[in-house]
Amino acid sequence: MLPRREVFPHVIEINYQARQRLGCCVYLVFNDQNEWLLIDIGYEDTVAEIIEMIRQMDFPLVNCKYLIATHADVDHIQGLSRAKELLPSAQVVAHPSAARLLEVGDRISTYAEISAQGISIDMPACQIDLEVNEGDVIDLGGDVKLEVWHTPGHTDGQLAFRFGELLFSGDNIYRDGCVGHIDAHHGSDIPDFIKSLERIRDCDARWLLPSHGPIFQNKRELLQSTIDRLNTYLHMADFGTCAVDWPLQDEWDEELLKGFDPETAE
Repeated sequence: MLPRREVFPHVIEINYQARQRLGCCVYLVFNDQNEWLLIDIGYEDTVAEIIEMIRQMDFPLVNCKYLIATHADVDHIQGLSRAKELLPSAQVVAHPSAARLLEVGDRISTYAEISAQGISIDMPACQIDLEVNEGDVIDLGGDVKLEVWHTPGHTDGQLAFRFGELLFSGDNIYRDGCVGHIDAHHGSDIPDFIKSLERIRDCDARWLLPSHGPIFQNKRELLQSTIDRLNTYLHMADFGTCAVDWPLQDEWDEELLKGFDPETAE
């Protein structure tokens, strides 16, 4: 049997458990009766390895109650269908917006297909058993209950989960202050993103457990720095239709009325 390397009581992160990076962060949360759930699963090609590791930690596979998707990006959920085959007693859980993409195996919105970059991978469809949204509670039993937060911005279906002093924070924020990518095609929304980050900044969760990279403390100054940066994105052409305006356009309108003068142009 493998020793359980808990990062916090009742929480194991599979990459930390393996002592190597297997993909996105995969969190195993369990109660005193050895009932358990997974938050995200990652790519299909690591599912068997992850589940075998869990079995070797003496978690009965029949005791898996939930397979949760933080959101419908392929690097988080490509393996859900395979995991469901191996863990048939588990309910697959997602936000309604993510559920729609998962149930049809949408290759475009999940980023399984990005033709301009030569990315084309399978995106198996997966039936969602339970849709959750803001304020719902995922009750594993005993004292293990996850409060569902809807934290849109990166995607409309992005979820976070509060568990005591921990917040499983998805792709909202990473330890270096970066955030999940912002892309209009992906349904990103910068004002929503800022609101979600403000909520995380102002909450009393001590630790943030992200979907990528290391676990870190919830530091107000880090969140505020990221919020300030995203506020600048609202007014930059770099972010296309995710921006709310482009001040240079207003300047140009004024200059069009005046006409162009190379003697005064900057």
